[in-house]
Amino acid sequence: MERVRRQRRGYGPTEEARTCIWFHKSLRLFSTMQKGHHCFVEPGLAAARWEAGWRGGSQRRRGGHGVSFHKGTVGAALSSALSEATGGEYGAMPVRCQQSPVLAGSATLAALGALALYFAEPSGYGKYTESLTPAAIRLPARAAWFLQELPSFVVPAGILAGQPRSLFGPPATVLLGLFCAHYFHRTFVYSLLTRGRPFPVVFLFRGFVFCMGNGLLQGYYLVYCAEYPAEWYTDIRFSLGVFLFILGMGINIHSDYILRQLRKPGEVIYKIPQGGLFTYVSGANFLGEIIEWIGYALATWSLPALAFAFFSLCFLGLRAFHHHRFYVKMFEDYPKSRKALIPFIF
Repeated sequence: MERVRRQRRGYGPTEEARTCIWFHKSLRLFSTMQKGHHCFVEPGLAAARWEAGWRGGSQRRRGGHGVSFHKGTVGAALSSALSEATGGEYGAMPVRCQQSPVLAGSATLAALGALALYFAEPSGYGKYTESLTPAAIRLPARAAWFLQELPSFVVPAGILAGQPRSLFGPPATVLLGLFCAHYFHRTFVYSLLTRGRPFPVVFLFRGFVFCMGNGLLQGYYLVYCAEYPAEWYTDIRFSLGVFLFILGMGINIHSDYILRQLRKPGEVIYKIPQGGLFTYVSGANFLGEIIEWIGYALATWSLPALAFAFFSLCFLGLRAFHHHRFYVKMFEDYPKSRKALIPFIF
């Protein structure tokens, strides 16, 4: 109550509770405001009382630049700006970007990628289930892939759905939409069509935790931390990155289709894949996904996306290497010119 009385007498909000709101987006609404002016507003009752004071006449902040606000259109526009800046009708404050968890999550992704290369062992699912985890409890491949990939779609999609802006508005929401599109396909299309081997539950759990953490990291950064200029849509990094993302996703989907056609329903035999990029590499599906995430890192120009692209390169590149070695040992007539991951090179 004492704080409110002080505000009424013109002393302004207390130091420990005030929140600085910059009206960069709203300056064009107020002909009476000059660039660089700002105001301090406390949430809750104090903010409502301040707004009432602004609408009724003018309110000057002690020791700063005074700005006069009048009734009518300006008051309504100010109310709208305050509502957006304070997270609604003076309810919960907006989520602020915390750099520490972003840096920690990015470092974790990079470390996991480096560890995958260091141990140089394939993850124990698919071709390597019997040799690496012979006694593991398993789920059917379709159910396992669905459960594992689900948080990578649900978590960022939930963050995106909670935003008041349109999906096709700011660059950050469009980029997060691309991330969600990839995992929508992995969750609701790929998982229901796959004809893979039963999946060890232990790897399902690890994958579930990874997908949840990565989905949260990418979604949190793009929605609450990333800042892109209005001309980002015409930036070469965005254009080239989105092109690579779409190209990689197309390669990945087409390669998965080729692999599915090698088996009839219920079969678990292996055949030499032919067509598409399988003409040149053994891990065409992995190459497509790596291209996707390199494009995503370029389009977002962000540390979390770069760390995820690095992890994908390490994890999927290693898997492509082991797949290539598997095919070479199993098939005597395996094409000699076919490489593991990069056409004509590796």
